[in-house]
Amino acid sequence: MSDDVFLVDGVRTPQGKYGGMLSSVRPDDLAALAVAEAVARSGVPGEAIDEVILGAANQAGEDNRDVARMAVLLAGLPDTVSGYTVNRLCASGLTAIASAANAIRAGECDVVVAGGVESMTRAPWVMAKPGTPWARPGAIYDTSLGWRFTNPQFSAADAEVDSAAGPDVSKVTLSMGETAEDVAALDGITRSESDEFALRSHTRALAAQDAGRFAKEIVAVPVGGTLLDTDEGPRRQTTLEKLASLRPVFRDGGIVTAGSSSPLSDGAAAVVLASADAVRRHGLTVRGRIVAGASAGVQPNLMGLGPVPATRKVLARSGWQVADLDAVELNEAFAAQSLAVIRRLELDEDNVNADGGAVALGHPLGCSGARLIVTLMARLEREGGRRGLATLCVGVGQGVAVLIEAV
Repeated sequence: MSDDVFLVDGVRTPQGKYGGMLSSVRPDDLAALAVAEAVARSGVPGEAIDEVILGAANQAGEDNRDVARMAVLLAGLPDTVSGYTVNRLCASGLTAIASAANAIRAGECDVVVAGGVESMTRAPWVMAKPGTPWARPGAIYDTSLGWRFTNPQFSAADAEVDSAAGPDVSKVTLSMGETAEDVAALDGITRSESDEFALRSHTRALAAQDAGRFAKEIVAVPVGGTLLDTDEGPRRQTTLEKLASLRPVFRDGGIVTAGSSSPLSDGAAAVVLASADAVRRHGLTVRGRIVAGASAGVQPNLMGLGPVPATRKVLARSGWQVADLDAVELNEAFAAQSLAVIRRLELDEDNVNADGGAVALGHPLGCSGARLIVTLMARLEREGGRRGLATLCVGVGQGVAVLIEAV
């Protein structure tokens, strides 16, 4: 039995901006659309699918009750197809794909649909449930992003840390933007470097849109009698001057602004993975191969550096070197952390996110890792590359990396 895991096909929805055209579309419907389209493009019979695995970071609203199983039913797949949902925050979609590959290698599955979904627009407000009769309502939180119902042990420990302490202090309950500031301070990333990276992301994404390079990987979403088939995030009016005029959001004297951060977004993505036996049995045409995956932990306040140890681990596992990578898709949580990762891994900046990244396209948390794989497959095909890396940082201090190979 071969342990090869093949990427048969994949697709993503456009990345919708917060409150944009996808704001009226439920996340379970977005997930179902991506799953159904990926299956249709792959040519895999519905009854041959052993499992659907989707990542979702929120799971507090319309994506509750196991959004993967909801997507199975809404996509019209046979009732016999099972599904489960995973949560590794920003890397949920990539973790779903890695989990699917592991299940196939273990011989537990032959065909798996994997991916992720997030509607940050439709993420609900939640209220703490009183623990005693007649108690007043508890704290209310917006679940679109960030901490809620924080463990008191974390809060107490962080309260003892001087807020002016440097990034060598491992605080836990920082906002994502504050962690980016810590990474920038640690690695000496300047405001001008951060702004230049953000502009480059928008410029590259717009060039990719104009050249039609995203067309193959996107499935249009019907919204109110029209179709959204283009990412809403990239801004043509962005300039260095405009970026430089923005105030730091997270820290006085900091470098992280709204313009150098990934925006809140909505979207879904899915890929079809199959064993060598399934490829032969169903006469499938494959687009790539999953080589290896790895995850790693880092200090929570330096979560943006998570891709560094995860990438080193997966490269060692595969026997590859950084120089072997023909294309890299690195999730741009923030321009500053992206620059730090690129420099620490000594990646070729021209080779990273050649068609722009999350600063321009958006970062729908549960979807993003799967979106990276879909985009990476298309890049390898279009550019004639062979080996690619998809990697993300993860809130609370983790990184995930997956290597794929064109076939």
